[in-house]
Amino acid sequence: MQELEKKLNYTFRDPALLSEALNHSSYANEHRADNMHSNERLEFLGDSVLGFVTAEYLYALHPDAPEGDLTRIRAALVCEQSLHEVAQKLELGKFLKLGKGEEAGGGRQRTSILADATEAVFAAVYLDGGIAEASALIHRVLLDVEREEVVEERRRDYKTALQERVQRHADQVLTYHMVGEQGPDHAKTFVTEVLLNGVSIGTGSGHSKKESEQMAAKAALEFMN
Repeated sequence: MQELEKKLNYTFRDPALLSEALNHSSYANEHRADNMHSNERLEFLGDSVLGFVTAEYLYALHPDAPEGDLTRIRAALVCEQSLHEVAQKLELGKFLKLGKGEEAGGGRQRTSILADATEAVFAAVYLDGGIAEASALIHRVLLDVEREEVVEERRRDYKTALQERVQRHADQVLTYHMVGEQGPDHAKTFVTEVLLNGVSIGTGSGHSKKESEQMAAKAALEFMN
C-alpha cells in the first residue's frame, strides 16, 4: 500500500479507504462473510469529484470557450481511455484485489476495471483529505498540457479527413467493415477495416464501433501519407 501511496504522492490518514478503492466487486463477492465492500460506491463518488475538478479546471483555462466546447473537452479528458492511461501510469493493476474468475480472465489489465478503480481512488483521496487533496492528485495525473494534446488528438475527425482526401479523385469509394470483436459485453473491443475501392488501406480498434472506424481512418491516412 505504501508503494501506491508513493505513486499517488499522498499518504492516507485512513488506509482502509484506499484498500476499499482497490476491491473489485468479484473480490468482495467472494469475501461476503468478511463484510467486504467493493469499490463501486467509491467509483460513483469519484466520477462526480473528477467531473467537478475537471470542469473547474477548464472553466478557468478557457475563459472564452462556450459551454458546448467545454463539455466536449471534459468528456474527452475523463473518458474511460484517459482513466485507463492514468491507471497504467500508476501501475494500479498490480494493486487491485480481484476474484479468482476475474483474475483468471485477465481482469487486472481490463480497461473498464482499471478506469473504475482510478475513479474510486480519486474518491478515497477526497474522503480522506478533502477536495483540495483530490484536486491536487487529479491535476498531477490527469490535467496537464500533455493530456490536453491527447484530448485534441481524440477530437479529430479522421473519417471526414479521409473522405476529403479520397474525394480529390473521381470514382473513389470508401467502405468500413467491422471484422471482429472481443471481450465481454461490458468491455468489448471492436476491430474495423477501411477499404478504398475494395482494397484494405487501414485497420483500427476501439471500445465502440465509431471509435474503431475513426482509428481505421487514422491508420489509412498514415498509410496514404
